[in-house]
Amino acid sequence: MLKNHRGDSDRPCRFTAREITSLLDIFMKFTQGGGHKHRLERVRFRDELHKSFQITDDFLMDRNCFQVYDLNSDGYISREEMFHLLKSTLVKQSTEEDPDEGVKDLVETALKKLDCDHDGRVSFPDFQQAVRQDTLMLECLGNCLPNQVAKKEFLEIIRGETNKY
Repeated sequence: MLKNHRGDSDRPCRFTAREITSLLDIFMKFTQGGGHKHRLERVRFRDELHKSFQITDDFLMDRNCFQVYDLNSDGYISREEMFHLLKSTLVKQSTEEDPDEGVKDLVETALKKLDCDHDGRVSFPDFQQAVRQDTLMLECLGNCLPNQVAKKEFLEIIRGETNKY
């Protein structure tokens, strides 16, 4: 693994040798006291990522934002799912207008951006295409990735800039 680090011009990767060493050190600390030497149980891995970096079960278990948004796991994000995801994003206004109308407008706007094949629902290929065209669409239906603070802390840890582990 170390021979393919970013400093190796023949086979570069995204991590420096220092970052790889830090990740391996963290792994060794996580696996101490477990039932299997040098094996990290999924539950412990999930708990450590959540505790340290606020990475949620949805992100870990479902592995991508699309599956986090596909609430009923049918392979599509429907208008109803979008409504459920977006209903808490608007501030309630004291007007005579139905408060759900604003959310319905948001759903229609999101659907126009995400539904690339215009079938009235968002499939994974639709989602991929929309995100490739505009990366901000990745979290257009809500947060599903670690926040900036968690990302910064993670980078500080693997760069050896903190003694958290």
